[in-house]
Amino acid sequence: MTDQVSALDPAARTVHHRTCPLCEAMCGLDIHVEGDQVVQIKPDRLDVWSQGHICPKGTTLGAMHHDPDRLRVPMIREGERWREASWPEAFRRCSELLSPVIAEHGIEAVTAYVGNPLAHGFSLSRYAGVLIGMSGIPMIYSSGTVDQWPKNVSSHLMYGGMWKIPVPDIPHTDMLVVMGANPAVSQGSLLSCPDVIGKITAIRKRGGKVVVIDPRRTATAAKADEWLAITPGTDAAFLAAMCQVIFAENLVRLGAAEGLVDGLDELRDLLEDWTPERVEAVTGIAAGRIRTLARELASTERAVVYGRIGTCNQEFGTLASWLVDVVNIITGHMDAEGGLLFPTPSAWSFTELPMPGLEQGVPNFGRWKTRVRGAPEILGHVPVSCLAEEVATPGDGQIRALFTVAGNPVLSAPGGELLDRALPALDCMISVDNWMNETTRHAHVILPGLSPLEQPHHDDLIWNFAVRSGANYSPAVFPPADGRPEEWEILIRLACVCQGQAADEVDVSVIDNGLFDVMASIKGFDGAALRARYEQEGRFSTGGPQRLLDLTLRTGPFGDRYGEVADGLSLDLLLENPHGIDLGANRPRLAEVLNVPDGKVVLAPPHITADLPRLAARLSRPADDLVLVNRRQLRSNNSWMHNVPALVKGSNRCTLQIHPDDATRFGLAEGELATVTSASGSIDVPVELDSGIRPGVVCLPHGWGHDRPGLRTAVASAHPGVNSNILSPVAFVDVPSGNAAVNGIPVAVAPVA
Repeated sequence: MTDQVSALDPAARTVHHRTCPLCEAMCGLDIHVEGDQVVQIKPDRLDVWSQGHICPKGTTLGAMHHDPDRLRVPMIREGERWREASWPEAFRRCSELLSPVIAEHGIEAVTAYVGNPLAHGFSLSRYAGVLIGMSGIPMIYSSGTVDQWPKNVSSHLMYGGMWKIPVPDIPHTDMLVVMGANPAVSQGSLLSCPDVIGKITAIRKRGGKVVVIDPRRTATAAKADEWLAITPGTDAAFLAAMCQVIFAENLVRLGAAEGLVDGLDELRDLLEDWTPERVEAVTGIAAGRIRTLARELASTERAVVYGRIGTCNQEFGTLASWLVDVVNIITGHMDAEGGLLFPTPSAWSFTELPMPGLEQGVPNFGRWKTRVRGAPEILGHVPVSCLAEEVATPGDGQIRALFTVAGNPVLSAPGGELLDRALPALDCMISVDNWMNETTRHAHVILPGLSPLEQPHHDDLIWNFAVRSGANYSPAVFPPADGRPEEWEILIRLACVCQGQAADEVDVSVIDNGLFDVMASIKGFDGAALRARYEQEGRFSTGGPQRLLDLTLRTGPFGDRYGEVADGLSLDLLLENPHGIDLGANRPRLAEVLNVPDGKVVLAPPHITADLPRLAARLSRPADDLVLVNRRQLRSNNSWMHNVPALVKGSNRCTLQIHPDDATRFGLAEGELATVTSASGSIDVPVELDSGIRPGVVCLPHGWGHDRPGLRTAVASAHPGVNSNILSPVAFVDVPSGNAAVNGIPVAVAPVA
């Protein structure tokens, strides 16, 4: 929707109200446009969700749209040279490359890597499943196994669904414990909360308490009452000790979860020996403080523990993710105001669809293993670091064709250097991406999607992590060039190529209609009848993601069910409310969320508790002299944001943060280069002294390393930084989930000779 701006030339400028698609914050933006140019982006102060909050990333959507390096036409590589191509030619080339691979080696020789923009993309989020499911590709790789897979595993086993993830009710809590998260920078992760730092500040203003447990004194810790500098990788031991105190001192109360929890006695027995004194030395947190914190949580009526990426991508990520929920449950803070609550998203998403063989929390993992490493499948995935060896190692089952969709695993995956060397050996590589980056430069064909401003937007997945229910739809700001396909059409064509059809001859509407019919049937509607109704009304008759969104809104918990519910949600209603619709605070709904056989939370899943002996062995392991952890940055979320001048200007942010005492110990000085070495490689990086980091810990940001030949990202190449994943050993993973452990890597540092 657009409004004329009366204070300016009304003929020259319009304002488009839009939700930022770059992270979980879902900030409302006012995008000022003159002609075909974005001239200014401001916060939308009328947005019902964000209410005027904004971060620096959202202000750069115009720069991303106008980026001269952004690909707008397909690119075909011939040898070392690239040339522009028409869409029909590019699709024909995809068929020419892929068909012989499948004919000779079968679909088993084909795989895909999908990046995290799928969670935010209007087309990609709804149609990536078509490429994956319809193509017949046996399995895919994703950024999820470098991020949140432990939380998916624990949620699947405890509640019966990998995306049934409860979120902290920050707006109403009186005590917040933050572990491995820095929402001052991330704006929230697996958590959507408008102006989250404002909400955290409000906790203290109303007499509450905020505790941050992290190896670094992050920007969030600076806003807290207390910072506890934990040893990286020991969060699970710390949480186990808190649970032991709660059991030993008879502080257990289940509150709203009473009668909905199974395994309490088993859990008590499992954690009986995990006393604070036992874990004090390894965690670096005094036993007395662990006891006091456990008592504070148990005695505070509205309290919650929030654990995020730092608790996931570490050596014991699944145990830590599980125990975050456990400590909330046994202190009565599950399904309670101010504690953990399950959101009610207005539009249901593809994540609600059951995975064959994994219904109702079945721990049916390890159904197959990777060919080279023997890594077991977990929730249909294996560690993304396996991809390089599966491409590079000859033999039956070798990967010979690869799709990448909105991802840059050469930078974002452990073993990215190995992948960089392996990709040229592929017979076919097709990338759906808007930039020629460190990964896509190896592709044979690049099919660019639309910019965020050339397509509509509505968050489906992110409302699953929101502290309130709501809905907000943003029409496209700019129309795409004539004849240019949208990403959903591209994915359908590629899926059909895998089935032997010529990509440029696919009838996209047939596949799209079939998908719509299946989705409608899930909610008890006749898809063909609904499609006929759309055509009769002249609404969304061409299909695509808008029609799917209207379906999922109207058949969702607040929907009008096609006229059955007066004043219910529909896409038309959202179009009439350009600043969004607020649907109320989260409410207790644990019983209706659970999808486990006996309808009770599985408090002690055997797949997870079987990892406790491995954690126990960690307690007696000699301490590492120095370990590496990762950090997020306010002006950086993914590697492609580094091609925006406003997000990389200023001093170099790709630095090695180190405590001054450690710098003295290793002969390092501020601003000078240090060599950092791990078991997998070494890098040279400038030193940044930081007294707010635990001694024995050093820290690097992720997503950098833009120093490869053949890139077409001029700004990023001028600010290359270093790739921290060079230091990430490919086999260093959280065992129960297969998630990469990029925090707690043993390293050595020395001045560059």
